[in-house]
Amino acid sequence: MSVEYDYVIVGAGSAGCVLAARLSEDPGTTVALIEAGGSDRMLAVRMPAGFARLFKTEHDWNFTTAPQAGLSGRELYWPRGRMLGGSSSMNAQMWVRGHRADYDGWGVPGWSYEEVLPYFRRAERRSGSNRGDVYGTDGPVHVSELRSPNPATALFLRACEEVGIGRLDELNGPSNEGCSPTPVTQHRGRRCSSADAYLAPAAGRPNLTVLTSSHVRRVLVEDGRAVGVEYAGGRDEGRRGRRGARAGGGGGDAGAVTVVRARREVLLSAGAIGSPHLLMLSGVGPADELLAAGVEPVHELPEVGSGLQDHLASGVFLHCPEPITLAGAETTGNLIRFLVGRRGMLTSNVGEAVAFVRTSPAEPAPDIELIFAPGPFIDHGLTPPAGHGLTIASILLRPESRGRVSLDGRDVVIDPRYLTAEADLRRQVAGLRRAGELFATEALRPLAGPPMAPYWGARTEEELARWIRERSETLYHPVGTCRMGEDPGSVVDPCLRVRGIAGLRVVDASVMPFINRGHTHAPTVMIAERAADLIAARTGPA
Repeated sequence: MSVEYDYVIVGAGSAGCVLAARLSEDPGTTVALIEAGGSDRMLAVRMPAGFARLFKTEHDWNFTTAPQAGLSGRELYWPRGRMLGGSSSMNAQMWVRGHRADYDGWGVPGWSYEEVLPYFRRAERRSGSNRGDVYGTDGPVHVSELRSPNPATALFLRACEEVGIGRLDELNGPSNEGCSPTPVTQHRGRRCSSADAYLAPAAGRPNLTVLTSSHVRRVLVEDGRAVGVEYAGGRDEGRRGRRGARAGGGGGDAGAVTVVRARREVLLSAGAIGSPHLLMLSGVGPADELLAAGVEPVHELPEVGSGLQDHLASGVFLHCPEPITLAGAETTGNLIRFLVGRRGMLTSNVGEAVAFVRTSPAEPAPDIELIFAPGPFIDHGLTPPAGHGLTIASILLRPESRGRVSLDGRDVVIDPRYLTAEADLRRQVAGLRRAGELFATEALRPLAGPPMAPYWGARTEEELARWIRERSETLYHPVGTCRMGEDPGSVVDPCLRVRGIAGLRVVDASVMPFINRGHTHAPTVMIAERAADLIAARTGPA
Protein backbone atom coordinates (compact mmCIF):
# COMPACT_ATOMS: atom_id res chain seq x y z
CA MET A 1 0.00 0.00 0.00
CA SER A 2 1.30 3.48 -0.86
CA VAL A 3 0.04 7.03 -0.36
CA GLU A 4 1.60 10.34 -1.40
CA TYR A 5 2.07 13.79 0.17
CA ASP A 6 4.17 16.82 -0.66
CA TYR A 7 6.15 16.56 2.59
CA VAL A 8 6.70 13.54 4.82
CA ILE A 9 7.97 14.37 8.31
CA VAL A 10 9.41 11.61 10.50
CA GLY A 11 9.03 12.28 14.23
CA ALA A 12 6.39 14.37 16.03
CA GLY A 13 8.73 15.81 18.64
CA SER A 14 10.08 19.28 19.39
CA ALA A 15 10.95 19.91 15.71
CA GLY A 16 8.48 17.72 13.82
CA CYS A 17 5.41 19.39 15.31
CA VAL A 18 6.78 22.80 14.29
CA LEU A 19 7.38 21.65 10.71
CA ALA A 20 3.94 20.04 10.43
CA ALA A 21 2.20 23.20 11.59
CA ARG A 22 4.25 25.67 9.56
CA LEU A 23 4.28 23.73 6.28
CA SER A 24 0.55 22.97 6.45
CA GLU A 25 -0.22 26.69 6.74
CA ASP A 26 -0.16 26.59 2.95
CA PRO A 27 -3.53 25.01 2.03
CA GLY A 28 -2.10 23.92 -1.32
CA THR A 29 0.51 21.72 0.38
CA THR A 30 -0.13 18.24 1.80
CA VAL A 31 1.84 17.10 4.84
CA ALA A 32 2.16 13.74 6.60
CA LEU A 33 3.59 13.62 10.14
CA ILE A 34 4.66 10.12 11.22
CA GLU A 35 5.24 9.27 14.89
CA ALA A 36 6.38 5.94 16.32
CA GLY A 37 4.55 6.49 19.62
CA GLY A 38 0.97 7.32 20.44
CA SER A 39 -1.14 9.98 22.07
CA ASP A 40 0.07 12.47 24.67
CA ARG A 41 -3.33 12.77 26.38
CA MET A 42 -2.19 11.79 29.88
CA LEU A 43 -2.17 13.44 33.27
CA ALA A 44 1.55 12.67 33.66
CA VAL A 45 2.18 14.81 30.55
CA ARG A 46 -0.10 17.67 31.52
CA MET A 47 1.07 17.81 35.16
CA PRO A 48 4.51 19.49 35.16
CA ALA A 49 5.97 17.61 38.13
CA GLY A 50 4.79 14.25 36.78
CA PHE A 51 7.30 13.77 33.96
CA ALA A 52 9.34 11.06 35.72
CA ARG A 53 6.23 8.85 35.72
CA LEU A 54 6.66 8.59 31.94
CA PHE A 55 10.20 7.24 32.17
CA LYS A 56 10.63 3.54 31.28
CA THR A 57 7.05 3.28 30.04
CA GLU A 58 5.64 2.68 26.56
CA HIS A 59 5.90 6.46 26.03
CA ASP A 60 9.70 6.34 26.34
CA TRP A 61 12.27 4.97 23.89
CA ASN A 62 14.10 3.80 27.02
CA PHE A 63 17.58 3.88 25.51
CA THR A 64 20.68 2.57 27.25
CA THR A 65 24.21 3.68 26.37
CA ALA A 66 27.21 1.49 25.79
CA PRO A 67 29.37 1.00 28.91
CA GLN A 68 31.15 4.25 29.72
CA ALA A 69 34.80 3.86 30.70
CA GLY A 70 34.81 7.41 32.08
CA LEU A 71 31.84 6.65 34.33
CA SER A 72 33.09 3.50 36.10
CA GLY A 73 31.98 1.28 33.24
CA ARG A 74 28.29 2.06 33.76
CA GLU A 75 25.58 1.87 31.12
CA LEU A 76 23.42 4.99 31.42
CA TYR A 77 19.67 5.20 30.96
CA TRP A 78 18.64 7.75 28.32
CA PRO A 79 14.91 8.56 28.25
CA ARG A 80 13.53 10.00 25.02
CA GLY A 81 9.89 10.78 24.31
CA ARG A 82 7.92 8.32 22.17
CA MET A 83 4.57 10.06 21.75
CA LEU A 84 3.11 13.20 20.19
CA GLY A 85 5.35 16.02 21.34
CA GLY A 86 8.31 13.66 21.70
CA SER A 87 10.67 14.66 24.48
CA SER A 88 8.90 18.01 24.83
CA SER A 89 6.05 15.97 26.36
CA MET A 90 8.31 14.51 29.07
CA ASN A 91 11.01 17.10 29.72
CA ALA A 92 11.42 19.51 32.64
CA GLN A 93 9.94 22.39 30.60
CA MET A 94 13.03 24.60 30.89
CA TRP A 95 13.06 27.20 28.09
CA VAL A 96 16.73 28.18 28.02
CA ARG A 97 18.06 29.47 24.69
CA GLY A 98 21.76 29.50 25.56
CA HIS A 99 24.45 32.13 25.03
CA ARG A 100 25.15 34.40 22.07
CA ALA A 101 28.55 32.71 21.71
CA ASP A 102 26.88 29.35 21.03
CA TYR A 103 25.32 30.36 17.73
CA ASP A 104 28.11 32.67 16.65
CA GLY A 105 30.47 29.79 17.42
CA TRP A 106 28.70 27.44 15.03
CA GLY A 107 30.32 29.36 12.20
CA VAL A 108 27.55 28.46 9.75
CA PRO A 109 26.09 31.16 7.46
CA GLY A 110 22.51 31.98 8.40
CA TRP A 111 22.84 30.61 11.95
CA SER A 112 24.59 33.39 13.90
CA TYR A 113 22.94 34.71 17.05
CA GLU A 114 21.45 37.75 15.35
CA GLU A 115 20.14 35.60 12.50
CA VAL A 116 18.47 32.97 14.71
CA LEU A 117 17.10 35.40 17.31
CA PRO A 118 13.99 36.26 15.24
CA TYR A 119 13.10 32.56 15.11
CA PHE A 120 13.28 32.20 18.89
CA ARG A 121 11.02 35.22 19.16
CA ARG A 122 8.62 33.91 16.52
CA ALA A 123 8.14 30.75 18.60
CA GLU A 124 7.58 32.46 21.95
CA ARG A 125 4.47 33.68 23.73
CA ARG A 126 6.02 35.08 26.89
CA SER A 127 3.64 36.00 29.68
CA GLY A 128 4.41 38.68 32.24
CA SER A 129 5.09 42.39 32.04
CA ASN A 130 7.91 44.09 30.14
CA ARG A 131 9.03 40.94 28.35
CA GLY A 132 8.67 42.05 24.75
CA ASP A 133 12.18 43.52 24.63
CA VAL A 134 13.68 40.02 24.97
CA TYR A 135 10.97 37.55 23.97
CA GLY A 136 8.34 37.12 21.37
CA THR A 137 4.88 37.62 22.83
CA ASP A 138 2.47 36.16 20.25
CA GLY A 139 4.10 32.88 19.20
CA PRO A 140 2.75 29.37 19.79
CA VAL A 141 4.98 28.32 22.74
CA HIS A 142 3.75 29.59 26.10
CA VAL A 143 6.74 30.62 28.24
CA SER A 144 6.06 31.76 31.80
CA GLU A 145 7.28 31.94 35.36
CA LEU A 146 6.39 29.11 37.71
CA ARG A 147 2.99 29.74 39.32
CA SER A 148 3.90 28.21 42.69
CA PRO A 149 7.67 28.26 43.18
CA ASN A 150 9.00 26.49 46.24
CA PRO A 151 10.15 28.79 49.07
CA ALA A 152 13.58 27.14 48.98
CA THR A 153 14.11 28.37 45.41
CA ALA A 154 14.22 32.02 46.50
CA LEU A 155 16.86 31.05 49.07
CA PHE A 156 18.98 29.40 46.37
CA LEU A 157 18.90 32.60 44.34
CA ARG A 158 19.82 34.59 47.42
CA ALA A 159 22.70 32.15 48.03
CA CYS A 160 23.95 32.72 44.48
CA GLU A 161 24.08 36.45 45.04
CA GLU A 162 25.82 35.86 48.37
CA VAL A 163 28.74 34.13 46.59
CA GLY A 164 28.92 36.76 43.86
CA ILE A 165 26.75 35.24 41.11
CA GLY A 166 24.78 38.16 39.72
CA ARG A 167 21.01 38.04 39.42
CA LEU A 168 19.84 38.23 35.80
CA ASP A 169 16.94 40.45 34.85
CA GLU A 170 16.21 37.92 32.11
CA LEU A 171 17.82 34.51 31.54
CA ASN A 172 17.24 34.41 27.78
CA GLY A 173 19.07 37.56 26.77
CA PRO A 174 22.32 37.51 24.75
CA SER A 175 24.29 36.38 27.83
CA ASN A 176 22.98 33.91 30.41
CA GLU A 177 25.86 34.32 32.84
CA GLY A 178 24.29 34.70 36.29
CA CYS A 179 21.37 33.24 38.23
CA SER A 180 17.65 33.25 37.53
CA PRO A 181 14.38 31.47 38.15
CA THR A 182 13.79 29.10 35.25
CA PRO A 183 11.37 30.23 32.52
CA VAL A 184 9.13 27.26 31.76
CA THR A 185 7.02 26.07 28.85
CA GLN A 186 3.77 26.14 30.78
CA HIS A 187 0.37 27.72 30.22
CA ARG A 188 -1.54 28.48 33.40
CA GLY A 189 0.27 25.79 35.33
CA ARG A 190 0.16 23.05 32.66
CA ARG A 191 2.88 21.80 30.33
CA CYS A 192 3.00 23.38 26.87
CA SER A 193 4.77 20.89 24.59
CA SER A 194 5.45 21.28 20.89
CA ALA A 195 2.34 19.17 20.29
CA ASP A 196 0.28 21.60 22.40
CA ALA A 197 1.82 24.70 20.85
CA TYR A 198 1.95 23.71 17.18
CA LEU A 199 0.13 20.48 16.42
CA ALA A 200 -3.11 21.02 18.31
CA PRO A 201 -3.99 24.30 16.50
CA ALA A 202 -3.16 22.68 13.15
CA ALA A 203 -4.91 19.36 13.75
CA GLY A 204 -8.12 20.28 11.94
CA ARG A 205 -6.45 21.22 8.68
CA PRO A 206 -7.54 18.94 5.82
CA ASN A 207 -4.03 18.99 4.33
CA LEU A 208 -2.34 17.58 7.47
CA THR A 209 -2.36 13.86 8.27
CA VAL A 210 -0.90 12.62 11.57
CA LEU A 211 0.05 8.94 11.77
CA THR A 212 0.81 7.50 15.21
CA SER A 213 2.13 4.08 16.29
CA SER A 214 3.98 4.15 12.97
CA HIS A 215 7.63 3.14 13.21
CA VAL A 216 9.58 4.29 10.18
CA ARG A 217 12.02 1.58 9.07
CA ARG A 218 13.91 3.38 6.30
CA VAL A 219 13.97 6.25 3.84
CA LEU A 220 13.40 5.18 0.25
CA VAL A 221 16.10 6.52 -2.08
CA GLU A 222 15.76 6.21 -5.86
CA ASP A 223 18.37 7.54 -8.28
CA GLY A 224 19.95 9.67 -5.57
CA ARG A 225 16.68 11.19 -4.36
CA ALA A 226 14.60 10.53 -1.23
CA VAL A 227 11.13 9.66 -2.49
CA GLY A 228 9.40 8.49 0.67
CA VAL A 229 9.59 6.28 3.73
CA GLU A 230 8.57 2.78 4.73
CA TYR A 231 6.90 2.23 8.10
CA ALA A 232 5.38 -0.61 10.07
CA GLY A 233 2.14 -0.55 12.06
CA GLY A 234 0.20 2.66 12.10
CA ARG A 235 -2.85 4.53 13.23
CA ASP A 236 -4.22 7.45 11.24
CA GLU A 237 -5.19 10.29 13.55
CA GLY A 238 -6.30 12.04 10.36
CA ARG A 239 -8.43 15.13 10.82
CA ARG A 240 -10.02 14.17 14.12
CA GLY A 241 -7.53 16.31 15.96
CA ARG A 242 -5.46 15.31 18.96
CA ARG A 243 -8.41 15.07 21.32
CA GLY A 244 -9.64 12.11 19.28
CA ALA A 245 -6.32 10.29 19.47
CA ARG A 246 -6.01 7.12 21.47
CA ALA A 247 -2.80 6.04 23.16
CA GLY A 248 -0.93 4.07 20.55
CA GLY A 249 1.99 2.97 22.69
CA GLY A 250 4.87 1.23 21.00
CA GLY A 251 2.87 -0.94 18.63
CA GLY A 252 4.41 0.60 15.54
CA ASP A 253 7.08 -2.09 15.18
CA ALA A 254 4.60 -4.77 14.11
CA GLY A 255 1.94 -5.05 11.44
CA ALA A 256 1.73 -4.33 7.75
CA VAL A 257 4.46 -2.36 6.03
CA THR A 258 3.26 0.86 4.38
CA VAL A 259 5.05 3.16 1.97
CA VAL A 260 4.42 6.91 2.14
CA ARG A 261 5.84 8.82 -0.80
CA ALA A 262 6.98 12.44 -0.83
CA ARG A 263 6.51 14.59 -3.91
CA ARG A 264 8.83 17.29 -2.59
CA GLU A 265 10.86 16.29 0.46
CA VAL A 266 11.37 13.83 3.29
CA LEU A 267 12.17 15.62 6.57
CA LEU A 268 13.84 13.66 9.38
CA SER A 269 13.00 15.05 12.83
CA ALA A 270 13.60 11.88 14.83
CA GLY A 271 16.19 13.43 17.14
CA ALA A 272 19.91 13.04 17.74
CA ILE A 273 19.52 9.26 18.08
CA GLY A 274 16.66 8.52 15.69
CA SER A 275 17.75 10.61 12.69
CA PRO A 276 21.27 9.20 12.26
CA HIS A 277 19.94 5.72 13.06
CA LEU A 278 17.36 6.04 10.29
CA LEU A 279 19.91 7.43 7.82
CA MET A 280 22.18 4.46 8.45
CA LEU A 281 19.33 1.95 8.15
CA SER A 282 18.59 3.61 4.80
CA GLY A 283 22.16 3.10 3.57
CA VAL A 284 23.40 6.64 4.20
CA GLY A 285 26.47 6.80 6.40
CA PRO A 286 29.98 5.34 6.78
CA ALA A 287 30.06 2.57 4.16
CA ASP A 288 32.33 0.13 6.01
CA GLU A 289 30.19 0.29 9.14
CA LEU A 290 27.01 -0.14 7.15
CA LEU A 291 28.35 -3.23 5.40
CA ALA A 292 29.50 -4.67 8.73
CA ALA A 293 25.96 -4.21 10.04
CA GLY A 294 24.43 -5.89 7.01
CA VAL A 295 23.14 -2.69 5.39
CA GLU A 296 23.77 -2.05 1.71
CA PRO A 297 25.31 1.43 1.31
CA VAL A 298 23.32 3.86 -0.83
CA HIS A 299 25.48 6.94 -0.27
CA GLU A 300 28.62 7.28 1.82
CA LEU A 301 28.57 10.02 4.45
CA PRO A 302 31.27 9.14 6.99
CA GLU A 303 30.18 11.63 9.68
CA VAL A 304 26.61 10.31 10.08
CA GLY A 305 26.33 9.35 13.76
CA SER A 306 29.62 10.93 14.83
CA GLY A 307 30.06 14.09 16.92
CA LEU A 308 27.62 13.03 19.67
CA GLN A 309 27.60 15.51 22.57
CA ASP A 310 25.47 15.62 25.71
CA HIS A 311 25.22 17.60 28.93
CA LEU A 312 26.45 15.46 31.85
CA ALA A 313 24.82 16.10 35.25
CA SER A 314 26.40 15.48 38.66
CA GLY A 315 24.27 16.20 41.71
CA VAL A 316 24.74 16.97 45.40
CA PHE A 317 21.83 15.76 47.55
CA LEU A 318 21.31 16.94 51.12
CA HIS A 319 18.59 16.25 53.67
CA CYS A 320 16.37 19.25 54.39
CA PRO A 321 15.21 19.73 58.00
CA GLU A 322 12.12 21.66 56.90
CA PRO A 323 9.21 19.66 55.35
CA ILE A 324 8.79 22.08 52.44
CA THR A 325 10.34 20.20 49.53
CA LEU A 326 8.86 18.35 46.57
CA ALA A 327 9.30 15.10 48.49
CA GLY A 328 5.89 15.93 49.92
CA ALA A 329 4.28 16.87 46.59
CA GLU A 330 2.24 13.75 45.88
CA THR A 331 -0.68 14.21 48.24
CA THR A 332 -4.40 14.27 47.58
CA GLY A 333 -4.50 17.94 48.52
CA ASN A 334 -1.78 18.88 46.04
CA LEU A 335 -3.48 16.87 43.31
CA ILE A 336 -6.75 18.71 43.94
CA ARG A 337 -4.91 22.05 43.90
CA PHE A 338 -3.45 21.16 40.53
CA LEU A 339 -6.63 19.78 38.98
CA VAL A 340 -8.88 22.59 40.23
CA GLY A 341 -6.64 25.65 40.20
CA ARG A 342 -3.48 24.53 38.38
CA ARG A 343 -1.40 25.64 41.32
CA GLY A 344 0.67 24.07 44.05
CA MET A 345 3.69 21.77 44.14
CA LEU A 346 2.59 19.68 41.16
CA THR A 347 3.05 22.68 38.87
CA SER A 348 6.79 22.58 39.63
CA ASN A 349 9.13 21.69 36.78
CA VAL A 350 11.59 20.40 39.47
CA GLY A 351 14.54 22.44 38.10
CA GLU A 352 13.13 25.70 39.47
CA ALA A 353 16.24 27.91 39.26
CA VAL A 354 19.60 27.96 37.51
CA ALA A 355 22.97 29.67 37.65
CA PHE A 356 25.35 29.81 34.70
CA VAL A 357 28.97 30.29 35.80
CA ARG A 358 32.52 30.18 34.55
CA THR A 359 34.91 27.87 36.39
CA SER A 360 37.86 30.00 35.26
CA PRO A 361 38.28 33.62 34.14
CA ALA A 362 39.85 32.18 31.00
CA GLU A 363 36.53 30.71 29.91
CA PRO A 364 34.89 32.96 27.28
CA ALA A 365 31.38 32.16 28.53
CA PRO A 366 29.76 29.95 31.18
CA ASP A 367 31.03 26.37 31.13
CA ILE A 368 28.93 25.08 34.06
CA GLU A 369 25.23 25.34 34.84
CA LEU A 370 24.02 24.83 38.40
CA ILE A 371 20.42 23.62 38.58
CA PHE A 372 18.50 23.87 41.83
CA ALA A 373 15.74 21.39 42.58
CA PRO A 374 13.73 21.91 45.80
CA GLY A 375 13.60 18.15 46.25
CA PRO A 376 15.87 15.10 45.96
CA PHE A 377 15.96 14.32 42.23
CA ILE A 378 17.78 10.98 42.37
CA ASP A 379 18.09 8.42 39.56
CA HIS A 380 15.96 10.50 37.18
CA GLY A 381 13.25 10.79 39.84
CA LEU A 382 12.68 7.03 39.70
CA THR A 383 14.02 6.40 43.23
CA PRO A 384 11.51 7.41 45.93
CA PRO A 385 13.07 10.04 48.20
CA ALA A 386 14.08 9.04 51.72
CA GLY A 387 12.55 12.15 53.25
CA HIS A 388 12.82 15.81 52.42
CA GLY A 389 15.92 16.92 50.56
CA LEU A 390 17.46 19.43 48.15
CA THR A 391 19.51 19.03 44.99
CA ILE A 392 22.09 21.23 43.32
CA ALA A 393 23.42 19.66 40.13
CA SER A 394 26.47 20.70 38.14
CA ILE A 395 25.96 20.49 34.37
CA LEU A 396 28.92 20.30 32.00
CA LEU A 397 27.86 22.80 29.35
CA ARG A 398 30.59 22.50 26.71
CA PRO A 399 32.00 18.96 26.85
CA GLU A 400 35.16 18.35 24.88
CA SER A 401 34.39 14.63 24.80
CA ARG A 402 32.75 13.34 21.63
CA GLY A 403 30.86 10.11 21.07
CA ARG A 404 28.87 8.49 18.31
CA VAL A 405 25.75 6.64 17.32
CA SER A 406 26.33 3.45 15.33
CA LEU A 407 24.65 0.23 14.23
CA ASP A 408 24.65 -3.28 15.63
CA GLY A 409 22.60 -5.01 12.98
CA ARG A 410 19.41 -2.95 12.91
CA ASP A 411 19.80 -1.88 16.54
CA VAL A 412 21.27 1.46 17.55
CA VAL A 413 24.39 1.74 19.71
CA ILE A 414 24.77 4.95 21.74
CA ASP A 415 28.28 5.72 22.96
CA PRO A 416 28.63 9.30 24.27
CA ARG A 417 32.17 8.59 25.58
CA TYR A 418 31.63 10.80 28.62
CA LEU A 419 34.72 12.28 30.33
CA THR A 420 37.19 10.97 27.75
CA ALA A 421 38.55 14.53 27.63
CA GLU A 422 40.47 15.36 30.81
CA ALA A 423 39.18 18.94 30.95
CA ASP A 424 35.58 17.72 31.30
CA LEU A 425 36.25 16.06 34.66
CA ARG A 426 38.15 19.12 35.91
CA ARG A 427 35.20 21.39 35.08
CA GLN A 428 32.69 19.08 36.76
CA VAL A 429 34.79 18.96 39.93
CA ALA A 430 34.84 22.76 39.95
CA GLY A 431 31.08 22.82 39.42
CA LEU A 432 30.43 20.56 42.42
CA ARG A 433 32.67 22.76 44.53
CA ARG A 434 30.44 25.70 43.64
CA ALA A 435 27.40 23.64 44.62
CA GLY A 436 29.01 23.01 48.01
CA GLU A 437 29.71 26.73 48.42
CA LEU A 438 26.06 27.53 47.79
CA PHE A 439 24.82 25.04 50.37
CA ALA A 440 27.23 26.63 52.89
CA THR A 441 25.87 30.17 52.47
CA GLU A 442 23.92 32.00 55.12
CA ALA A 443 20.85 31.84 52.87
CA LEU A 444 20.80 28.06 52.31
CA ARG A 445 22.58 26.75 55.41
CA PRO A 446 19.39 26.44 57.49
CA LEU A 447 17.96 24.06 54.87
CA ALA A 448 21.20 22.16 54.18
CA GLY A 449 21.28 19.05 56.32
CA PRO A 450 23.58 16.02 56.11
CA PRO A 451 24.24 14.14 52.87
CA MET A 452 21.31 12.17 51.47
CA ALA A 453 21.99 8.77 49.96
CA PRO A 454 23.36 7.95 47.51
CA TYR A 455 25.48 11.07 48.02
CA TRP A 456 28.09 10.30 50.67
CA GLY A 457 29.56 13.75 51.17
CA ALA A 458 32.44 13.90 48.70
CA ARG A 459 34.62 16.95 49.38
CA THR A 460 38.22 16.56 48.17
CA GLU A 461 39.12 16.73 44.50
CA GLU A 462 39.74 12.96 44.47
CA GLU A 463 36.43 12.23 46.21
CA LEU A 464 34.48 14.52 43.90
CA ALA A 465 36.05 12.89 40.83
CA ARG A 466 35.04 9.48 42.18
CA TRP A 467 31.49 10.67 42.87
CA ILE A 468 31.22 12.12 39.36
CA ARG A 469 32.33 8.87 37.78
CA GLU A 470 30.08 6.72 39.97
CA ARG A 471 26.82 8.65 39.87
CA SER A 472 26.65 11.20 37.02
CA GLU A 473 23.72 10.94 34.60
CA THR A 474 22.53 12.52 31.37
CA LEU A 475 20.65 15.82 31.39
CA TYR A 476 18.77 14.51 28.31
CA HIS A 477 20.41 16.81 25.73
CA PRO A 478 22.03 14.72 22.95
CA VAL A 479 23.02 16.69 19.83
CA GLY A 480 25.46 16.79 16.94
CA THR A 481 25.10 13.43 15.16
CA CYS A 482 24.10 14.94 11.77
CA ARG A 483 26.35 17.98 11.91
CA MET A 484 25.50 21.08 9.90
CA GLY A 485 28.28 22.93 8.08
CA GLU A 486 29.67 24.43 4.90
CA ASP A 487 32.47 21.88 4.62
CA PRO A 488 31.97 18.77 2.49
CA GLY A 489 32.46 16.51 5.54
CA SER A 490 29.32 17.81 7.25
CA VAL A 491 26.19 15.67 7.09
CA VAL A 492 23.85 18.54 6.17
CA ASP A 493 24.51 21.88 4.52
CA PRO A 494 23.46 25.26 5.99
CA CYS A 495 19.97 24.68 4.56
CA LEU A 496 19.83 21.32 6.41
CA ARG A 497 19.88 19.29 3.17
CA VAL A 498 21.59 15.91 3.44
CA ARG A 499 24.70 16.00 1.30
CA GLY A 500 24.45 13.83 -1.77
CA ILE A 501 20.76 12.92 -1.41
CA ALA A 502 18.19 15.21 -3.04
CA GLY A 503 14.85 15.80 -1.36
CA LEU A 504 16.08 14.89 2.13
CA ARG A 505 16.72 17.15 5.12
CA VAL A 506 17.40 16.65 8.80
CA VAL A 507 15.66 19.11 11.12
CA ASP A 508 16.32 18.51 14.82
CA ALA A 509 19.04 18.79 17.49
CA SER A 510 21.30 16.39 15.60
CA VAL A 511 22.31 19.19 13.19
CA MET A 512 23.86 21.36 15.93
CA PRO A 513 27.63 21.60 15.29
CA PHE A 514 28.28 22.19 19.00
CA ILE A 515 26.02 21.80 21.99
CA ASN A 516 24.67 25.06 23.39
CA ARG A 517 25.27 26.58 26.81
CA GLY A 518 21.64 26.16 27.76
CA HIS A 519 19.03 23.48 27.14
CA THR A 520 18.13 21.94 23.81
CA HIS A 521 14.34 22.21 23.48
CA ALA A 522 14.33 25.95 22.70
CA PRO A 523 17.07 25.80 20.03
CA THR A 524 15.45 22.72 18.46
CA VAL A 525 12.19 24.65 18.06
CA MET A 526 14.20 27.56 16.65
CA ILE A 527 15.93 25.24 14.16
CA ALA A 528 12.56 23.95 12.98
CA GLU A 529 11.10 27.45 12.67
CA ARG A 530 14.02 28.50 10.48
CA ALA A 531 13.88 25.23 8.53
CA ALA A 532 10.22 25.86 7.68
CA ASP A 533 11.25 29.11 6.01
CA LEU A 534 14.14 27.43 4.19
CA ILE A 535 11.90 24.61 2.93
CA ALA A 536 9.13 26.93 1.79
CA ALA A 537 11.69 29.40 0.38
CA ARG A 538 10.46 32.19 2.64
CA THR A 539 12.78 35.04 3.49
CA GLY A 540 12.27 35.09 7.23
CA PRO A 541 9.86 35.62 10.12
CA ALA A 542 6.82 37.70 9.38
